[in-house]
Amino acid sequence: MSKQLINLIFAFVFFCASTLQAQNISETTALKIADRIINSTSYTFINKKTGETYTSVKDLPLSQDIAVQSKYNQWHYTNGVTNIALMELGEQLKVKKYEEYVLKNMNFVFNEGHLEYFKRLYDQAFAKGGWGEIRNLSWHMIFRGKRLDDNGPMGASLIELQKKYPNQSFLKYINETADHLNRAEPRLKDGTIARLWPHVNTIWADDAFMAISFLSRMGELTGEKKYFTDAATQVLNYTKYLWDKEKGIYYHCYHTDNKELGVAHWSRANGWVFMAQADLLSRMPKNHPLYQKVLKNFQMQTSGVARYQGKNGLWHQVLDRNDSYEEITGTAMFVFGIARGVKNGWLHPDFIYVAEQGLKGILSKITPEGGVTAICVGTGIMPSLQYYYTRPTQENDPMGEGPVLRALVEMIDAPRYTEIKAEDKYDEIGK
Repeated sequence: MSKQLINLIFAFVFFCASTLQAQNISETTALKIADRIINSTSYTFINKKTGETYTSVKDLPLSQDIAVQSKYNQWHYTNGVTNIALMELGEQLKVKKYEEYVLKNMNFVFNEGHLEYFKRLYDQAFAKGGWGEIRNLSWHMIFRGKRLDDNGPMGASLIELQKKYPNQSFLKYINETADHLNRAEPRLKDGTIARLWPHVNTIWADDAFMAISFLSRMGELTGEKKYFTDAATQVLNYTKYLWDKEKGIYYHCYHTDNKELGVAHWSRANGWVFMAQADLLSRMPKNHPLYQKVLKNFQMQTSGVARYQGKNGLWHQVLDRNDSYEEITGTAMFVFGIARGVKNGWLHPDFIYVAEQGLKGILSKITPEGGVTAICVGTGIMPSLQYYYTRPTQENDPMGEGPVLRALVEMIDAPRYTEIKAEDKYDEIGK
């Protein structure tokens, strides 16, 4: 056997071993996180004043002290992302318990008689003190339904369940969310989704995912072109308003009243846009008239964010500020999008190197028990960079667990980076 052949065999074996190692680490870590979440979900209610716990709210007197005990049973957009991630993990590994966990969560809300109690509690609190009075009530975001945070990603995760476990309660909520997006969500004259705060008609990059996670899945569920068109329009319009051409990344916001961009290129805001596009491209028909524009937009953002990856594989809280802290949620969203993009042929294969370094960074922020650290807390908009620099971090919260799980799942079967050596191309020169 020639020395050259031996070297080729050794290189092939090393490549296969390193690929399997990376895939195994991604899978093992994802399972640790997912199983910790499942094991810590209690399906109980608690009296916040007395500490008493209940397995049902049936026959309990109405009291604002009664709350859902587990954060994983709360109705919140971050749990929507985590639900989607858990279902993707189950699909990737062909393990049903993860989608069954999400189904159990949704049945706990919709189909065990609990929702009626909290609706009566909501109505009572609203009559007493309006919008401010309801904020601390469990599941108030189901009934409020006034913004995308209330219904977008949770509605998106319900669509994923509805496809496998048809349920009239789920479908009713899905249709209500679609109706809200079509008729009630604040928009600019050109159709761009905006918020009425902190300035009237402020565009938040976050809302790209809050809307598109639902719209893209609604298009897939119904086959109606209008949902894909709306989702694609959001991507392209957000780019029109928020894209920084010089730096190749998005600003967090744009105020339409004074025509001013926000002060920060916040990492997670860029991640929301990136993850939204990957979700859309995964579902949008390739013959849709806006498909190629979305694809080019996704490729443009990939090239932009890759330039800001830090030395440890993580991206910083403020992308273009290396003195801001390393943060896991934006990193995970970028790794997720890049890995999916390479696997689907949307991106050049070399970008998987960026995802691999990002994976290393993510793993450095995960404890041996599957604890997820370095998660920036929920972040609004302020005209001060100091605000973004000093946002606290937290551990083991769906704000970070969902994006991290999605990244790990995509990396389980991602190809490994292989360098094209210059000498391998010499023979092609001059042809």
